[in-house]
Amino acid sequence: MNYENETVMSAFRIYTELSRSGVVEQESHKQYMSDDHIRGLVDQFASAVDCTVVSVGVQLYLIPRVRFSPFHISNETMKKTHLRSQAVNADLYLMYVVIIVFIGAFYDSYQSLEPTRDFLVTDEWIRLVQERIDTLKEHDPEQLKQYEKQFSYNWVAIVEKWDAMDDIKETVKRQSGNTISRLSFVDSVRRFMLDQNLAEQVGEFETALTEKAKIIVQRFFMELDTNRGILQFLYQFEIDKKDSDHTVEVRNDAINF
Repeated sequence: MNYENETVMSAFRIYTELSRSGVVEQESHKQYMSDDHIRGLVDQFASAVDCTVVSVGVQLYLIPRVRFSPFHISNETMKKTHLRSQAVNADLYLMYVVIIVFIGAFYDSYQSLEPTRDFLVTDEWIRLVQERIDTLKEHDPEQLKQYEKQFSYNWVAIVEKWDAMDDIKETVKRQSGNTISRLSFVDSVRRFMLDQNLAEQVGEFETALTEKAKIIVQRFFMELDTNRGILQFLYQFEIDKKDSDHTVEVRNDAINF
């Protein structure tokens, strides 16, 4: 299809702004939504760098689809910018699990398109992570090592990292960034999600999903191929137990995969 030069330049300006800051607002958003040709070109530009464009309210976001995208945040950047200076890969694996648990707390199942709660309290977030760690411990250590190749997650390291954290000071309201505690680690994850506009603080210890996060969940997170079965693996023991008890109760504090 042949496009007028003005259309191509308008689309390129929107894409350039997206690639520079990751988000555009109002006027550019209006152009993208109202002009099919501009929208198609911007989407093509984004696809060429393994990204997708997501519309949220009056904003557009550039979302990397794969870790090989030039806009994907590297592991080293994640460790240096969002975790403590001595962070290792095990900290990243645990960080991803903590994020999964946070998102999972808002949804009942793969079929849930809308969140079933308004916010998550930090203490409950920590408790839910502990539940997932306990679930992992129900696997034989050798089985966990075998699953590492399948899911590209070091499950043994995740369990060991969480267990090694100091929980004596969990009742302390203010934690320094250098304090190795479950509370401070979860707070580091929370600050990362706030920085990426995936979460918003609605109270001193209460965190909610943003509209951006909800749309990402609806479009990508619930797809089995996208999450590579990691959600199903984390929650499978809960399913087995419920099936064996013949219960159909839905809990708001876990995903029933």
